[in-house]
Amino acid sequence: MIRPPPPPPAFRGHRALRASLHRALSRGTLPATVLVHGMPGCGKQSLALWMARTALCAADTRPCDHCNSCRLALRLEHPDIHWYFPLPRPKRASTPGKRAEALEEARHDRLAEFRRQPLRPEGDTDVKGIYLAAVLSIRARAHKRPAMGSQQFFIIGDAEYLVPQEASPEAANALLKLLEEPPDGSRFILTSGRPGSLLDTIRSRTLPLHLPPLPVEEVAAFLEEECGADPATAAEAATRSQGSIGTALGHLDGEGVHAAERARSLELLRAAVEGKRADAYRAALAFGPGGARGLLGLFAALQLWIRDLGAAALGRDDRVVNADELRFLKQTARRLQLTPDRVATAVDRVEAARMLALGNVNPQLLISGVLLELEETLTPAA
Repeated sequence: MIRPPPPPPAFRGHRALRASLHRALSRGTLPATVLVHGMPGCGKQSLALWMARTALCAADTRPCDHCNSCRLALRLEHPDIHWYFPLPRPKRASTPGKRAEALEEARHDRLAEFRRQPLRPEGDTDVKGIYLAAVLSIRARAHKRPAMGSQQFFIIGDAEYLVPQEASPEAANALLKLLEEPPDGSRFILTSGRPGSLLDTIRSRTLPLHLPPLPVEEVAAFLEEECGADPATAAEAATRSQGSIGTALGHLDGEGVHAAERARSLELLRAAVEGKRADAYRAALAFGPGGARGLLGLFAALQLWIRDLGAAALGRDDRVVNADELRFLKQTARRLQLTPDRVATAVDRVEAARMLALGNVNPQLLISGVLLELEETLTPAA
């Protein structure tokens, strides 16, 4: 007997925002193009799916989670909810038509994975994007009538992964035109953890909605109730997540991507602040010559270590997220005579590197450059 996939967990938190969105959806006053932005893993795409399910629900009290529309939406099978997200570039797809087919097949495979495993960590190291073929698929679907009702929703998750260099001007302009004047019945919800990386022309065509982090206590309760984590493990993962359920799920796995990024980013910080330039070059050469987009999570982890250094320098031990390395952080902050302005500059330098990682850059050059900049910024002048 084939068991049905587990139901997705109930959407947590953000009650005031959801109440406001519910009123706007009920009155039909929500703009047709919305940008939900916030830190990675805080529930942006879950909120987008909730918005679509609420709008398409057939009951008086929406979303009811019981009508046919809600059941289809919860199973990620609703024909009027089209969810797109970054995917690896198709291999051995030599024509636009074959690339479109390969991407659509990969999208359906990923949706099937989401059904089997609704709870999944935020982030991975795959090099991926939202390519021209996906944009053309969205454009074609948007001009068709909804299958079940009067509306259809297009959710474009992690929209910062739109790859402008892959798209012809015609396709890019078509996407912008869709966002500015969606066809009747078509609504768009973009999500982004880095809205500043989006084209200005895209941001200007959307209503921005900020989704803040959840309280750490609420994240810990989620991990205990939905994942069976013990209280101590849940509390530690929730603290490291800084209010992101998706990130917290990754920290539950001591050998997962988040643990590896945390350990490797600490190695990079040590290479930058211990005054041995050869260590910085060796650390950079440990990376491959391609796949810079896979460094985004690593750079985010590095920024957190630098912020922890700043908290330790100010004696705010209660604000240190990586508390297990508090001794190293305090000793390093004291040795470097850190000041808040230098910490802020260092975080900005890593953020600039993250932006460069979105492009086609050499990871070895990028890592060596940012480590040398951190050495210059964090180390006191002689």
